[in-house]
Amino acid sequence: MIYVIFGILALLFIILIVSNIKVVPQSKAFVIERLGAYSTTWDTGLHVKVPFIDRIAKQVSLKEQVVDFPPQPVITKDNVTMQIDTIVFFQITDPKLYAYGVERPIMAIENLTATTLRNIIGELELDHTLTSRDTINAKIRGILDEATDPWGIKVNRVELKNILPPKEIQDAMEKQMKAERQRREAILTAEGQKESQILVAQGHKESQILQAQADKEAAILAAEAERESKIRKAEGEAQAILKVEEARAKAIELINDAKPGEGYLKIKSLEAFEAAADGQATKLIIPGQLEGIASVAAAAKEILK
Repeated sequence: MIYVIFGILALLFIILIVSNIKVVPQSKAFVIERLGAYSTTWDTGLHVKVPFIDRIAKQVSLKEQVVDFPPQPVITKDNVTMQIDTIVFFQITDPKLYAYGVERPIMAIENLTATTLRNIIGELELDHTLTSRDTINAKIRGILDEATDPWGIKVNRVELKNILPPKEIQDAMEKQMKAERQRREAILTAEGQKESQILVAQGHKESQILQAQADKEAAILAAEAERESKIRKAEGEAQAILKVEEARAKAIELINDAKPGEGYLKIKSLEAFEAAADGQATKLIIPGQLEGIASVAAAAKEILK
């Protein structure tokens, strides 16, 4: 009977020891309290807690976490009420401070984010708010990171998810954007027409210049052709005259070599008078005596020598 009791006690002791062996997974941390007070923080690995004395007060995730807060009403400097919702990226860096720093830290971050957002937006006008997201994000992140440091939380990033102005302002902004797009379209159309007219004018001008150059080149070629034609015609006439003179000189030379008699010269003189009589002359002078013809022939003979 005693052995049975000891066996049961030993089994219960083993079960108690095994039940107090804990394995902390990766990216986790356990906050341990001993007799109600903070004792230690367990990191990743195998740990054994003292039964009935140690207690796991809080299991903390060391991963980066994302919290999407619902839209918060804010008022701009020019008295426009908007709805803005934010996303906060944070990470727990000190499990002890996170467990004992603040009650319900996520709610505390949400309230702090809403308060900070109202303070920042209250210093900006509507147009500046819509175009300064990066600046607003940086300011909120800096303030939250400093405020949550005593809680063992590091704020890595803050993003404004949506900025929702009132309906009437959204309609006015849409009309303004539509008018701006129409204005840009009109400007682009006018610039296109202007460029088109300039290109047409330049093309017409270049066409006139090319036509003038073509006309000039054509005139130069025509003048050169006419000059070449005249030169060739003059050369042909000169060659013809030269040939005639050469033929005449050759004929005179042959006559001189033949030593014609007075009868032949008289006959040639009569042929000359006959040729003159066939012309358009209105007067014809004939020597009174044939001896005159002979004298003329004799003079021609002397000249031919």
